[in-house]
Amino acid sequence: MNDFVNRKKIINDPVYGFINIPLGSIFDLLEHPYLQRLRRIKQLGLSDLVYPGAQHSRFAHSLGAMFLMNQALDVLRQKDQKITDKEIEASLTAILLHDIGHSPFSHCLEHFFFEETHEEVSLELMKMLGVSKMAIDIFSNKYSKHFLHQLVSSQLDTDRLDYLTRDSFFTGVSEGVIGTERIIKMLSVKDDELVVEQKGIYSIEKFIISRRLMYWQVYMHKAVVSADILVKTIIKRAREIQGKGIDLTKSISPYLAYFIQNGTRTIKDIKAIEYFTMIDDSDIWNAIKVWANSEDFILSYLSTSLMNRKLGKMQIQDKPFSQKDIEDAVKQFDRKHNLTKDEVKSYFILTDELKNKAYSFQDDRINILYKNKEVKEISSASDQLDKRFLSKEIKKYYLYKLSL
Repeated sequence: MNDFVNRKKIINDPVYGFINIPLGSIFDLLEHPYLQRLRRIKQLGLSDLVYPGAQHSRFAHSLGAMFLMNQALDVLRQKDQKITDKEIEASLTAILLHDIGHSPFSHCLEHFFFEETHEEVSLELMKMLGVSKMAIDIFSNKYSKHFLHQLVSSQLDTDRLDYLTRDSFFTGVSEGVIGTERIIKMLSVKDDELVVEQKGIYSIEKFIISRRLMYWQVYMHKAVVSADILVKTIIKRAREIQGKGIDLTKSISPYLAYFIQNGTRTIKDIKAIEYFTMIDDSDIWNAIKVWANSEDFILSYLSTSLMNRKLGKMQIQDKPFSQKDIEDAVKQFDRKHNLTKDEVKSYFILTDELKNKAYSFQDDRINILYKNKEVKEISSASDQLDKRFLSKEIKKYYLYKLSL
């Protein structure tokens, strides 16, 4: 592939404007089926049931994160940080491929296909693609220059910078708007650690607060959580019926059928990996449409409910629901279809917790670089974000009810 020709190739992105493809190897990766599959997986899963504009794809996000990575590396080079051309190519490769292991509907079906996380699946697919060892080491945090991994995966990485900006843009939720360009301009490196120059501290404060707000307003919106529950219960019911010897896979995708028939696999299952790379949102929706006409009442009802956006009701509070709360909800449930108590508690009345922690002191911390070369962690540098605020994990508890 001619690098000069590919530098002329541009993609018109609604968030950043024109994005240049910097290298021929990056263009080749973009054209690979593993990357093209991400066009068919929505970045925010079922969030478009709440925010109709949330139609953007994992592909667009990966492209945007690659664009921000290229900008960040350019800024660091301008500040005399030594980064070779090979390291730039490897870093762009790592961020471009960071999401190829995502399941359909994004995080909703994280452990339906594989026991491993989507990051581990991504790593396996990177190896299958034959990308450079340097790219894999940067992605896996095994490369000698730690700050390159931090640009791929940390509390201030190009992944988060893009998805907050992009998700805010397409949902119309202004709380997620952050100063992405300014944050990147303020990046630097001190002792092989990514740092933010002192002038960028207010942008970092807004970044952290915006991320927290976006979790409650978008990612953990109660209607989105309800939709996710429906998808999970549909898959759970399908597997249960399949396990009883009733074949539900005749009219669905053969790739999805493999996982309905065989359950959750590991990435050591070569056939599972190959089939996984052929599955996207459309396979799940097709199965749900087929199962809406299932002879099994529960599977049919759950599938029809999701298709018609009958998502159920979500009661949220600050303390866990008691066993009495759950039993009362089960008693009030209309069991005219002769559903057992266990079936009601498995598919129609569910409870769990929601957690939101915008910052972690266990992970790579966000550090601020002062003019005198002193480095302070953000909670020490900020007037707004003290350690007590940042370390607080907000938990909420829900009781989900899907009525007949």
